[in-house]
Amino acid sequence: MDQFAGLNKQALGLWLDVTSRSVQSDGPDLTARQTALMLTVYLEAGPHTVRALAQRLGVGKPAIVRAIDTLQDVGLVERRPDPADRRNIFVVGTEAGAERLSTYAASIARNIAEITQVGRTITVDESDEAIALQKLA
Repeated sequence: MDQFAGLNKQALGLWLDVTSRSVQSDGPDLTARQTALMLTVYLEAGPHTVRALAQRLGVGKPAIVRAIDTLQDVGLVERRPDPADRRNIFVVGTEAGAERLSTYAASIARNIAEITQVGRTITVDESDEAIALQKLA
């Protein structure tokens, strides 16, 4: 399993640790699509419509509607009518959603701090891997 050596293994280990902490919480388990939608709503400037979210995430509107339904059911986002066009709705964050993302961000920051404390320097190969991974993102 050489493909999981070095920086790849460290990055995946970080993802595992953060994901493990997330599933240990009392909150709902979210799919990758729901998480991506939630991050988009909270981190990118709105307003967020179903059409814009579907386009941003590269999925169909029905998939976005299902993800919004689930996130709204657990209180992590809300639908609000567009004051200029009541046929349209905006998807907005909630206090509960912001708290969940803050907890998730703290977990990521804690893991980064742990990695940094080790004081490990990366090799040239790992640096090349990081550059290649960044180009894929």
